[in-house]
Formats: sequence, C-alpha cells, structure tokens
Amino acid sequence: MRAAVDTAAEVLSAVLLLTGAVFCLLGAVGLLRFPDILTRLHASSKAQTLGVLLALLGAAVRVPFPYAGLLLLIALFQLFTAPVTGQIVGRVAYRTGAVDRSTLTADELAGRLAPPDPEASAEPDDSAGPDGSGGDGSGGAGGRRTG
Repeated sequence: MRAAVDTAAEVLSAVLLLTGAVFCLLGAVGLLRFPDILTRLHASSKAQTLGVLLALLGAAVRVPFPYAGLLLLIALFQLFTAPVTGQIVGRVAYRTGAVDRSTLTADELAGRLAPPDPEASAEPDDSAGPDGSGGDGSGGAGGRRTG
C-alpha cells in the first residue's frame, strides 16, 4: 500500500514539475516573440507565475513537510510580488511612451496619467517667496503640502 502512495506522489510530482516547466518555457517564448511591452508583460507575469507555482507545488509533494511549507511560502511570495512588479513596469512603460496607445482596447490611464501642463508651471505666483513656497517658507496652502 505504501508503494502505491509513493508511486502516486511521484507521478503527481512529475506531472506538476513538467507542466510548470512547460508554462515557464511558454512564458519565455512569449517574452521573446511578442511585439510590444504589454504583451511581453502578460507573458512574463501570467505564464511564468503559473509555471513557477506548479513547479513549487510539484517539489512540495515530494519533500518533507517543513520544507513543503517553506516552498508554499515562496509560492505566496511569488503571488504577491509578480502582479505588483507587472503593475509598476506597465505604468513606467505607459508614462515613458513605450506603449503604443493606438493598440489599446481601453485606455483607463489616459485621464489619470496625463502629461503635466507646461503652461501651469510657466508663470510663478506673485505671492510666492524666493523658494516658491508661498512667501512664509511654510510650503504654501496654510503650511500643508498639497502636491
């Protein structure tokens, strides 16, 4: 009976490890073949994350419990950091103009991340002091920073 459980665990582990490796490979191929930053970001964040999670789960099936718990903590760390990193890279690409906005189906950042208006900062306020803070050195707006 114990041999059957060990064999099933080995098969499950092998299937998870191989499936994870295939997803990692597909993510790498997508990273190389996709045409723009957003599709490459999609390949790296989705397929790569799923591949790493499956590989960690496959390894966790075969190792003793304390190590399996550590592998699952690594998987949770991966789940929390990959989307945040993708979000940051996507926003930086959008702000620096690396994204071709004509290819976007919905541009939800257009109003929120508009480029700064150069005319708004061209004429300084007459009441501003020598440091541009509002005359009294307090940072303007009654001593509170607003920007």
